Amino acid sequence: MFSDILAGGDDRGLFARLHIDLPLLLGLLVLCGCGLAILFSATEQSSGQVERQLLRLGLALGVMMGMAQIHPDYLRRLSLPLFVFGVAMLVAVAVTGEIGKGAQRWLDLGLFRFQPSELLKLAVPMMLAWFLSGAALPPSLGRILVAVIITAVPVLLIARQPDLGTALMVTSAAVMVLFMAGLSWRLIGLLGALAAGAAPILWFLMHDYQRQRVLTFLDPQSDPLGSGYHIIQSQIAIGSGGIHGKGWFHGTQSHLEFLPERSTDFIFAVLGEEFGLIGILALLLVYLFIIFRGLYIAARAPNSYSRLLGGAISMVFFTYLFVNTGMVVGLLPVVGVPLPLVSYGGTSLVTIMAGFGILMSIHTSKYS
Repeated sequence: MFSDILAGGDDRGLFARLHIDLPLLLGLLVLCGCGLAILFSATEQSSGQVERQLLRLGLALGVMMGMAQIHPDYLRRLSLPLFVFGVAMLVAVAVTGEIGKGAQRWLDLGLFRFQPSELLKLAVPMMLAWFLSGAALPPSLGRILVAVIITAVPVLLIARQPDLGTALMVTSAAVMVLFMAGLSWRLIGLLGALAAGAAPILWFLMHDYQRQRVLTFLDPQSDPLGSGYHIIQSQIAIGSGGIHGKGWFHGTQSHLEFLPERSTDFIFAVLGEEFGLIGILALLLVYLFIIFRGLYIAARAPNSYSRLLGGAISMVFFTYLFVNTGMVVGLLPVVGVPLPLVSYGGTSLVTIMAGFGILMSIHTSKYS
């Protein structure tokens, strides 16, 4: 019975007819449940914030279910229009967007504010999967160059807002599609060398606070009460948790307010302090289950478009996890990437769940 669940159960059963992949759904629900428990402690047992997160989670699950009903063939036809619409929205943000906390990222639509850059996290991999699957794989050098240009347009517009974290995630989505398309290691090395060569140029294009983040990453102790404070306190919190942790609600760094952004970007440090190494490993196992289930679905997809898109969605979810945990423990600069499905917030939650809805659609489309 358990092995049947892991393998997806009876593909002709109720869940398949509803376009739901049961193992993936169970993994997501377990992860979201763990996230709510950690958030409840990180917010000083604030039922209000947890209730708001529950509402966002309900919305995100609804979006996931809706996306799961859309056949991949229809998603393929939508890829180009969605990408063009997303880029147009980014241009609108650059011209008339709202400014908040020094960044120009939102469009005011009256009833709510819309952040178009989140849309590009799905539109870019969809567009590249559509473009690359239209010819033989692995792609030729010419098609790779076109793919790089397609990616560069939204990434530069997002970086200009500035939103380095989202620009990084959109870039990673594009890289994953190219990798899934069979990009040779020689070309990957060449692109890596070009990126390294462009680093000095990017340094001069970065804002002062972005440069400071890089310098802080290299030496957090150079400004322990200023720019290095986040990383230092995060490392103290995780280290103090030891193997077993201090217990739920008993974290000192978080509850005595030494740890900044403890419900959003640095919630992983709350997990480490209260549940220790055992808790960290348990949560990572849930993440790995979801990632491998997504890759399994992508590998069994019926066509190259679905394989490229499904693989990219799964690996971008891994990138979220890798970047967030890396910056919390001080292995990567702080770029404002949340811990997926755990950090407080709604925008990335909806985007991620929409991606998993696409994965479910890919897996169950052959039975529709």
